[in-house]
Amino acid sequence: MKIDACKNDCMLYWKDDNCLQSCKVCGASRWKDAKHNGETKLKKGKKIPCKILRYFPLKPRLQRLFMCSKTSHLMSWHHDKRVDDGIMRHPADSMAWKKFDEPHPSFAAEPRNVRLGLASDGFQPFGMSRTPYSIWPVVLVPYNLPPWLCMKQENFILSMLIPGPNGPGDAIDVYLQPLIEELNELWETGVETFDASTRKNFKLHASLLWTINDFPTYANLSGWSTKGKLACPCCNKKTCSTRLKNDQKECYMCHRRYLPLNHKWRNDKVSFDNTVEHRLPPEMLSGDDILDQVADLDGLPLTKDPRKKIKISHKKRGDNWNKKSIFFDLPYWKTLLLRHNLDVMHIEKNICDNILGTILDIKGKTKDTLSTRLDLQEMNIRKELHPIQNGDEYELPAASYTLSVEEKQKKFNFLKILKVPDGFSSNISQCVNLKDKKISGLKSHDCHIILQHLLPLAMRGMLCKSVSEPLIEFSIFFKVLGAKCLSIEELEQIEAQIPKTLCKLEKVFPLAFFDVMVHLSIHLPNEARIGGPVQYRWIYPIERYLHFLKCFIGNMAHPEGSIVEGYLAVECMTLCSRYLNTIKTKFNCPERNYDGGVIESDGGLTIFCEPGKSLKGNSPDKLDSHDLEEAHFYILKNCDEIQPFLE
Repeated sequence: MKIDACKNDCMLYWKDDNCLQSCKVCGASRWKDAKHNGETKLKKGKKIPCKILRYFPLKPRLQRLFMCSKTSHLMSWHHDKRVDDGIMRHPADSMAWKKFDEPHPSFAAEPRNVRLGLASDGFQPFGMSRTPYSIWPVVLVPYNLPPWLCMKQENFILSMLIPGPNGPGDAIDVYLQPLIEELNELWETGVETFDASTRKNFKLHASLLWTINDFPTYANLSGWSTKGKLACPCCNKKTCSTRLKNDQKECYMCHRRYLPLNHKWRNDKVSFDNTVEHRLPPEMLSGDDILDQVADLDGLPLTKDPRKKIKISHKKRGDNWNKKSIFFDLPYWKTLLLRHNLDVMHIEKNICDNILGTILDIKGKTKDTLSTRLDLQEMNIRKELHPIQNGDEYELPAASYTLSVEEKQKKFNFLKILKVPDGFSSNISQCVNLKDKKISGLKSHDCHIILQHLLPLAMRGMLCKSVSEPLIEFSIFFKVLGAKCLSIEELEQIEAQIPKTLCKLEKVFPLAFFDVMVHLSIHLPNEARIGGPVQYRWIYPIERYLHFLKCFIGNMAHPEGSIVEGYLAVECMTLCSRYLNTIKTKFNCPERNYDGGVIESDGGLTIFCEPGKSLKGNSPDKLDSHDLEEAHFYILKNCDEIQPFLE
């Protein structure tokens, strides 16, 4: 469905407004004008709209999941075959899923009713071009499917394509109107659907569980600005931050408030910021609490026209709300325990960049600068790090978290010669510049690997205990948080440990290190306890899907149209290929690397029964003695049949 939109993102020309020729908010013309004569552009006798929203109706796509015999029986996996043993492996094991069923028993009574996650992000469609352009797909994830299928690209549902050249910002609510209306219809009346597994019709309903987004998009979807002194949406009005006068940045510390009331660090003024901490951690707000805060923003016009846009003073309001989110139009939205997810992927990347940049003293990335040292002097804390003035220049005393020249060289050499298994990460060694002592070009997954697996090895024996201990604890924290299976006991342990880890870092690291992304890590265990494993709630699969959509662009003059044509073709081929069992398709071809599951042994060791694709064709490759020894050790460590002999 093509729906015209105002060029200032004020409104959609649909339903009762379908016949309007100009925007009823800002007055801008609906049609494009020629640059030279100012007349309305025409193409084959038709006027050209300024913007077109491409909307893909949701109902037929949900119906297709049940009408297809290859997927219909899987849509009730969470009810029929899921094991409920207290371990969270799927969103259906989470508190958010189970608590949603309590006030809505009629919805929960039919296990085939679909639970959805909504993800959105923008991307540049023109590769490395400097042309500013941003397309925003909105993707829906059906969580009824089993864990090994629900986050696969072929099961994602592209809901709409918000056109460029600029991102929608807070006005994304304008474009979400058709989707919210259809979700309301699916919730209240449902749609008649044929189930191929039972050969019967039933009334299908659907609900939206949460949104998946990075931190800037969090602000667009929720309405809470993620900038300034109240940037943390979880702490809300009780966000604790300090403005650094010299560094001109907000610093988010004060993590002692999350410690037990009798903890000795609450009264330790010297090691922290010369204050005693008596405050309690902020309480989690309910949907009704949020509605009370945004009651005066209901009906606020969302537009990019500076003449019509209403400026909101966060200082006068005492909060960071920019709007009332359109998701509250869903009758069940305020009852959800977790509405918007913090993205673990970007939090890991930012923390990893902060750690590597500061410890290795990488120019432009380190948080230990003259401005930060002057801020320490301004606050009269950590006097041993105060800059020493020699004439017009300053000398910075060595800190406990910095490495010597020889130690930094060892660290860069370690990363330069690093080799990892295929598919474990990208080639990190290509990101290391030994000449300039820099690390650049690390992807999010590279930072994920460095933080969880390589950081403890790299820091071992080079830094003092006061620095290495909290960094290793950070590594363990994200390793436990990112596990495929989560237990409540482990989440409670890391939730109790992360405030102590952050407090240890506050004792030694510079103030600028503690940006909002470092602070957000303290809320991640609680979100995992509510929402389940992070693999279903982070942006990794969505980012890969955006690259998949980007590959459809063949006509640079019409990138949105190219994506739509390519997506519809792939959607049709995906449905057909599910039935082509005797032909090699993307559903039955072996993956490049084995992704788990049951291995059927052919009589030999199970480690040699894993399916996969060869990397160098069919030509044999003879291993040298060193590689042969490494392969031998790998088999000894990873083969199940050999494990009893190693105990």
